[in-house]
Amino acid sequence: MNKKQSGIIVTLVVLIVFAGYLATKVNGPLYVNDGDFSTEKSAISLNESKTTSSYFTEAKLSRTQDDARTLQDIKTLMDDVNTPKAQKATAATQYMNISMATQNEGDIELALKALGYNEAMCSIVDDKVQILVKSTKKQLTEAELRSIKDVVMSKTKLEKIEVKIKE
Repeated sequence: MNKKQSGIIVTLVVLIVFAGYLATKVNGPLYVNDGDFSTEKSAISLNESKTTSSYFTEAKLSRTQDDARTLQDIKTLMDDVNTPKAQKATAATQYMNISMATQNEGDIELALKALGYNEAMCSIVDDKVQILVKSTKKQLTEAELRSIKDVVMSKTKLEKIEVKIKE
């Protein structure tokens, strides 16, 4: 490598570091905490006064990262040669359940968007479904609740459904 190539590489590294510094200054730092979306604070907060859309985006991002981390841990356990067969079978079942729940959550969120809820989040844990929708109303009508529950039951066949509103 000659001097010219070294100079170009150093310049590019400095530019990348500078771009990262500027991005941090413009966007602010990210603070991550492990919380579920049912609490009133978002899982990732850029600052305290966030819009509802940001809340949904950040909560979905956090959920996706948690699911990916969990699936990777299970996959590592399944691929380990020292893991007993019974434990591998249990891990495979867990992997399938989490994958199906993730798929169903996405399907439900898309179906709710089609019903007119611009922002909706679904969380499936064991045999319980939590739905969080953005609404200007304090309370949904019976027809709206029934349509949300119909969507959830058509996708998951689960009957424990909790619907919450985020203004």
